[in-house]
Amino acid sequence: MGRGVVVAVVGVDGSGKSTQAKRLVGRLREAGVPAVYLENAGGRPLWNRLAQAVGRRDGVHLFGRRGYPALEATVRWLALARAVAVTRLTGRVGVMDRWTWCQYVIMQARGDRGIRLVRAAYAFFPRPDLACFLAVTPELARRRVLARGIDTEELAHLTALDTGYRALPEFGSFTLIDGNADPATVAGALDRAVATVTGRR
Repeated sequence: MGRGVVVAVVGVDGSGKSTQAKRLVGRLREAGVPAVYLENAGGRPLWNRLAQAVGRRDGVHLFGRRGYPALEATVRWLALARAVAVTRLTGRVGVMDRWTWCQYVIMQARGDRGIRLVRAAYAFFPRPDLACFLAVTPELARRRVLARGIDTEELAHLTALDTGYRALPEFGSFTLIDGNADPATVAGALDRAVATVTGRR
């Protein structure tokens, strides 16, 4: 059994991360490659529903400006730990929807404190074998978010997220994928990138 391969798909909300990551896992399995989809969500829809159930506007107003980022970062830490364990112990290709960088970027975009502390806590995790950044214009990302009807995003926030990703020290090591392209073109680019770490062409 091999050590497994971790592929991280990152980008702003509406870039197509979840859809493309799930479809990538499906294609790998069809090709006979053991693969698993792993989500690294912070639980925002759940916290917002909980907040509204008790008369608060959203999760931030329920848990506070300091409590909410701490809760979100903890949930994502646990998801990352599970992802690394699953891939390393089973030898599968783990396709991760988001990675540590997503937490840093969203905290910076919101103006949260504690980014250095979160970076220190997340230093436990190894870098993924491949990190693919789905680059999409904030305008298109916002249209996609609105179209799925689950939540909403302000254009300014999406722009801040995109800027935050591009300002990361690690950004130069990302494999850039044109997320503005049609889904089939994006899928093809992902397949080619993943082939470089799985050995399959």
